Amino acid sequence: MNVHEHGTQRAALADVVAVPVTPFTSAGGGLDEDAYRALLRRLLDAGVTTLVPNGNTGEFYALEPAERRAVVEITAAEAGSEAQIIAGVGMDTPTAVAAAEHARESGAHMVMVHQPVHPYVSRGGWVDYHRAIARAVPELGVVPYVRDPRITGAELARLGELCPNVIGVKYAVPDAARFAAVARDAGLDRFVWVAGLAELYAPGYFASGATGFTSGLVNVAPALSLAMLSALRGGDFAAAMELWARVRDFEELRAQDSSADNVSVVKEALHLMGLCGRDVRPPSRVLPPERRELVAAAIKTWGADA
Repeated sequence: MNVHEHGTQRAALADVVAVPVTPFTSAGGGLDEDAYRALLRRLLDAGVTTLVPNGNTGEFYALEPAERRAVVEITAAEAGSEAQIIAGVGMDTPTAVAAAEHARESGAHMVMVHQPVHPYVSRGGWVDYHRAIARAVPELGVVPYVRDPRITGAELARLGELCPNVIGVKYAVPDAARFAAVARDAGLDRFVWVAGLAELYAPGYFASGATGFTSGLVNVAPALSLAMLSALRGGDFAAAMELWARVRDFEELRAQDSSADNVSVVKEALHLMGLCGRDVRPPSRVLPPERRELVAAAIKTWGADA
């Protein structure tokens, strides 16, 4: 399949790419399927049209294999034709391939390949890993999740040559200048470039060629995320930065201490809104009381937008 035949998927990446949280029944409990469906419905009803089950905000690495499969199946069933589904896959190569194949069978349209967590990652091995996954599901769009600054435009360009269904890149290295260079070295128009560090980085990365951004904030305040996308699409960076200022405190709470409480902050906000339990799984933690107060203060300023 030619890269240009993935037009619908490419359009879905040039959007707010929402990463739903995975709610649990209680501390150490299983997947709360009813709460998860309700959270998905809230996103869909708000106008979100791209969903990433099994993203990092969904605690991918803390889920059991059966839970990861269930999350994809529930997401595809709830969304139906309302959204494009990008299933997160990863781990060892056979596991990632099997997850991609399951995503295809479940009705997902794309897979996002998590950054390999192996302690020894060569650039060539990185290409081989993604190539194996992409070739297993040629019908699906494939989106590498790049967090490693050692991955350059050359590796991405090579992967794109080998695998036409690698159609986008979620770029999550916190360096706007590096992003601009990597995107141009790999092919600014060959891939859809997704700002992978959410709303705080979206304006800077859009200025350098991104056309979509991932979001965990969207779980809490979809109107704010969608408004930022609209401003960025229209080239209204002043309006985008006004929204940036509104979400800054919340997003900086998520980013502190190397993003240690990234998911916990989102779940705390949802808990305060009566939408989701606050429980997370190790190595994340439930927020201590003093940080819960900071979350409450951050979202209080949003009013009806949260």
